[in-house]
Amino acid sequence: MSGFPNDPRPAEANARPIFEVADLLSIEVGRGSVERQGPCPRCGGADRFGLNARKNVFLCRHCEHDGGKGGPLDLVMFVRGCTFPEALDWLCGPKPELSAAELAERERKAAERKAAQARAAAKFRAEAIEDAQRIWSDTIPAEGTVVVDYLDRRGISRELLPRTPAALRFQLAARYMIPDGNHGWREIHRGPAMVAGVLDRNGVLTAVHRTWIDLDQPKGKVVLPRLDKPGETWPAKKVLGAKKGGAIRLVTPQGADTLVMGEGLETTFSALVADRGRGAAYWCGVDLGNMAGQRMHGKGLKYAGIPDMEDAEAFVPPEWVKRLVYLQDGDSEPRLTRAQLLAGIRRAMVLRPGLRGWIVPCPTGADLNDVLLGHVPIDPTEGGGDDA
Repeated sequence: MSGFPNDPRPAEANARPIFEVADLLSIEVGRGSVERQGPCPRCGGADRFGLNARKNVFLCRHCEHDGGKGGPLDLVMFVRGCTFPEALDWLCGPKPELSAAELAERERKAAERKAAQARAAAKFRAEAIEDAQRIWSDTIPAEGTVVVDYLDRRGISRELLPRTPAALRFQLAARYMIPDGNHGWREIHRGPAMVAGVLDRNGVLTAVHRTWIDLDQPKGKVVLPRLDKPGETWPAKKVLGAKKGGAIRLVTPQGADTLVMGEGLETTFSALVADRGRGAAYWCGVDLGNMAGQRMHGKGLKYAGIPDMEDAEAFVPPEWVKRLVYLQDGDSEPRLTRAQLLAGIRRAMVLRPGLRGWIVPCPTGADLNDVLLGHVPIDPTEGGGDDA
């Protein structure tokens, strides 16, 4: 920005809410008060691209070293493939000729907009948590419902899991909502769903994770074709609320000092049923970004796994955890996935002195549920834990 003296536009542009700029760029992301995720507008994927309203930034985990991170102006340059001056013109219009007083007034308004953005993000977060809690109140215990049948379809049978954890519940008529293109939402499906509660550090429910069920489908999950993208489907799982720093607490035995955490419910359940009474706690981290938190970025740091300790909202295990085990799925880019998990474990080791951490990988191209279902043979050369 040093090449733009007396130009208020850079400050004004970077004070624009990142969600608003994403809308202007027609970027499709999920619903969320503070964080939203979806496919990258450049490289695709499912949820590798994210927006953070509180920090007013975006990040693509795949493109982060190719312009895929930064603030509103960086987002314009990334999506449109344009230069900084072109991004300024696109977002703010041509540079105005301003007096010193006019420049000061524009800067004041930019600061006001930034403060208003922070207030709006807090309001949206509170509303999203209320929505999540409202959905949770509309659920019933999972025992005796199709949730049991769904888990059985994923290899988590009654024999292996005699009783469904209280963290899972059932919603008979869960509404599946998608953006309507006019900053609103419309329903495209309503049906049975497995609902998992995401609890924050204080044990307060702040988000719900829903899996829509259709037992007529091979994997037991609903299939919702995308009319706007033939051949593609909407994800059968969605999270509503504020998940950052939280977890789905499946099992927490009394006196446990070991916490095993996977990214997805099926992965974590697969580890749980293989435990055979060893007494560890099993929590689901909801997604990789939540488990890892923010990392340090820069040249040579892409795979270093160094946590950004200024990320005060990242997941940190409770004080009773002395051993932290992260399960690494094998169906995502291995080096980057490991770097993210390393960052999460190292953050925990700094904030919980004496804690030890491990990363346990799955076979390449699979997750632990694939192993449980027998879809992937275990290669002994890929087994074992990796001490962090």
